[in-house]
Amino acid sequence: MALNGAMASLSEWIEGARPRTLPNAVAPVVAGVGAAIALDSFSWWRSVLALLVSLSLIVGVNYANDYSDGIRGTDENRVGPLRLVGSKVAAPKAVLTAALVSLGLAGVLGLVLVAVSGHWWLLGMGALCILGAWFYTGGKKPYGYYGFGEIAVFVFFGLAGVLGTVYVQAGRVSWAALACAVAVGCFSTAVLTANNLRDIPTDIESGKRTLATRLGDQGTRRLYLALIAVPFVLSGILQFTTHSLAALTVLSAALLPQSVKAILRDATGRELIPALRDTGLAMLAWAVLAAVGLNL
Repeated sequence: MALNGAMASLSEWIEGARPRTLPNAVAPVVAGVGAAIALDSFSWWRSVLALLVSLSLIVGVNYANDYSDGIRGTDENRVGPLRLVGSKVAAPKAVLTAALVSLGLAGVLGLVLVAVSGHWWLLGMGALCILGAWFYTGGKKPYGYYGFGEIAVFVFFGLAGVLGTVYVQAGRVSWAALACAVAVGCFSTAVLTANNLRDIPTDIESGKRTLATRLGDQGTRRLYLALIAVPFVLSGILQFTTHSLAALTVLSAALLPQSVKAILRDATGRELIPALRDTGLAMLAWAVLAAVGLNL
């Protein structure tokens, strides 16, 4: 372990950015691009800008959480990926700087995207996304410590991510886009739910009152199963309404059996880590297949 003044290695910084969470940033943009194509409004460079905004935002969120949880001592006995501050491999100020740079980059790229689209009211949504990223675990009363993290993830990495990607290209949204937004939001929330299920014991000990600590172990497992079911219900609705190939998304369910098995057999601790990975991959696969299905 490094002392406060030491620098983490490049591999530790990469791990601290939590690459396994990147599907949460990529999936909403992919689904949004598919919906934009269906509206005959695809713009590759606006799509790339939207993707860069989303990636910068989630990396910023991860570093900000690392910093805020680390200085509070929440991560001292954490089970899961490396935490830079909690493990003392990086100075808190260095992690804070990384968080602010990432969130700042998201803000600048978002400003460019809003400027070229001409929809200036989106600046408000962008500002809310950045504030939401910081105050999830930052500030005196972080809302993630009071059970509102799942709602924020659903809104920011579901509704805002998908519908924002569509809107900056098409200037409008569709019912299919809304269905994709809800589906991706549920998947993304399921990833956080699995994460918080794993952390219930340490979160209770540190006083972090997540939704999982409030629902309890079994209630959180039921919530996870409900969340991953919603996207496939929406697939069925799209299939039998306007998009006959929306059922392609059912193929993404092939990535979920191990996650469901872990949830149903009351797996705990590190046994739940694959559930986070597989749920994220299923979300990304669902988004890709939805984008294809909406346009064939």
